[in-house]
Amino acid sequence: MTELKESMQKAQARLKKRHAAETRFKAFGIGALVFAFLCVVMLFSSIISNGYTGFRQSYMKIDITFDESVIDPQGKRDFDTLNRADYGKIVKQSLYDFFPDVKKRGDKRTLSNLVSSNAAYTLRDMVVADPSLIGTSQSVWVMASDEVDMLIKNVFKREDDESTRPITNKEIAWVEKYESENRIETRFNTNFFTAGDSREPEQAGIRGALMGSALTMLITLALSFPCGVMAAIYLEEFAPKNKFTHIVEVNINNLAAVPSIVFGLLGLAIFLNIFGMPRSAPVAGGFVLALMTLPTIIIASRAALKSIPPSIMEAAIGVGASKMQAVFHHQLPLALPGILTGTIIGMAQALGETAPLLMIGMVAFIADVPGWINDPATVLPVQVYLWADSPERAFVEKTSAAIMVLLGFLITMNALAVLLRKKLERRW
Repeated sequence: MTELKESMQKAQARLKKRHAAETRFKAFGIGALVFAFLCVVMLFSSIISNGYTGFRQSYMKIDITFDESVIDPQGKRDFDTLNRADYGKIVKQSLYDFFPDVKKRGDKRTLSNLVSSNAAYTLRDMVVADPSLIGTSQSVWVMASDEVDMLIKNVFKREDDESTRPITNKEIAWVEKYESENRIETRFNTNFFTAGDSREPEQAGIRGALMGSALTMLITLALSFPCGVMAAIYLEEFAPKNKFTHIVEVNINNLAAVPSIVFGLLGLAIFLNIFGMPRSAPVAGGFVLALMTLPTIIIASRAALKSIPPSIMEAAIGVGASKMQAVFHHQLPLALPGILTGTIIGMAQALGETAPLLMIGMVAFIADVPGWINDPATVLPVQVYLWADSPERAFVEKTSAAIMVLLGFLITMNALAVLLRKKLERRW
């Protein structure tokens, strides 16, 4: 009886230890999940707090006199003359007229920096579109400079010491005069989505990077999807099971784990140096990213093909279909949801890549929006990299805003993959 009691006590002690170990394991798991969630919240909070102001832009209303002696002295209204006129002089004169007490040359130079250099192009576009404006006076809303924009958005604190901010007390007093007359307002920054890159933060936009990303992804998808699916079908259904195909399969799995910059070096050595593809162009970037995406698509496609019950193939062959017909008419359509899911995930990975594109020259400053696959271009992740390296404070919000746009695309693509899998998958 005593031995039985001791045995039960030992069993209860062991059971208690197992329960305690399970409790500790659950606690560690919950702690890891909470820690990961807090890290994600901190990341998104930092990006959003820095970037939401990038979707707003400050504008100033200035009184413009479209002086004919400056714009079109000969009065011919010739397009080239109107297009080449010194509109910057008209903008400066408007500021000088608003502040007649500013006499010193240095103060005038500082005063003219309150508005963006884009103001001159705004006036040019107005006059070219409507030459009848010449000789009239108009109130025109123009883009404020990046420093004034940061001041209006309260990024630069007015109460801070003058030595700690790039805008002086004198400039703040000028801005406040415009504010007192309701000549400053903030609007949704459409320029951020419609303009290309610029050295001036307030003029910089992501349209060029978005077009570059779209063209690059187009090339990537056109190359990687058919090649990846065909390779998966061959390896899974038609390739003989020997040592050579085993080596190929192992290498495909290994390629999925190769650092992306290695693919950039491969693209630099082969596509640029041997084939002579245009540097810093979507066509070269698409080829590089296609190589990087191929292993992901092949692995996902093979997994989707394996998930189809063998009875479907056997039934098709049993009623007289060839193996090719059974694969393409029956097995492939049923595996397509899984293949598409893997493809979308692979494309999302390619969309966020930077390192391989840096190696083929897509890190260059590109102001123009690319029109086709052989035009110089950059992509959204590289644009983020370029802006993050810029010294101006206004580029910090541009960087975070571009990251928000990029994350939006990535989340959308991953959500689409999940929805496709849920909607189209079939249980056997």
